[in-house]
Amino acid sequence: MHDPQKDDLKLVVKGVTRTFSAGRRQLEALAPLDLTVGQGEFVSLIGPSGCGKSTLFNIVAGVDTPTTGAVAIEGDWQGERAGKVGYMPQQPLLLPWRTAEENVMLGLDVRRVPQKEARQQAHELLKRFGLLEFADSYPATLSGGMRQRIALLRTILFNASFLLLDEPFGALDALTRITLQMWLLDLLESFHSSVLFITHDVREAILLSDRIYVLSARPASVLRIVDVDLPRPRRQQMLAEARAVELEQELILLLMKEQPL
Repeated sequence: MHDPQKDDLKLVVKGVTRTFSAGRRQLEALAPLDLTVGQGEFVSLIGPSGCGKSTLFNIVAGVDTPTTGAVAIEGDWQGERAGKVGYMPQQPLLLPWRTAEENVMLGLDVRRVPQKEARQQAHELLKRFGLLEFADSYPATLSGGMRQRIALLRTILFNASFLLLDEPFGALDALTRITLQMWLLDLLESFHSSVLFITHDVREAILLSDRIYVLSARPASVLRIVDVDLPRPRRQQMLAEARAVELEQELILLLMKEQPL
């Protein structure tokens, strides 16, 4: 497990809590929570629905602020976090009036990269990952899996070094989901990205992750940190290996205790 004092960490979350006011009530979303993501590391969060995973993402992304505690990206505890991460929610949220290429460019437009340069970068990325034939297509004409690919490339172009991916494959059918998981692994291998990933799919977490944080029911706290000691590059067949099956059972039992049937 990573030591938060080391300087090779992309993200450190230290003692973070978040409490919301709901009329006269106080809703505690996050209990004191510690978490780290190393450089080039893939870390997943799993836990019961509504436990506070997306709240934590909003805090890391700089969209929200913690009630107590602190967050550092690349050792910076004081600076603005907005713009330091590429944040992709579950829904691709592509702009319907922009082509696939123009949607991939969107993050660069936000960062005020000149149009010619932004278009060239988007074009090269689409070509590199086999999507160039869809460059001029509009979102309404693309499949769900293709829209997710475009959204992922947009997120990568905005900030390839640190990605927050909030259940990006949750709405896809099983076969498309498997295809996109492998595509994501290839994509991240090219960019050596650090990733914080939310999923409800235990097998997905095992396939993709270096480490998995198992969170409790709300208010979220860390129940266990599990190292996934499967070799890389990962392949779908590894999920049938004894170690992967053992990990899956361990994680499912933990989750069932938090959210009994």
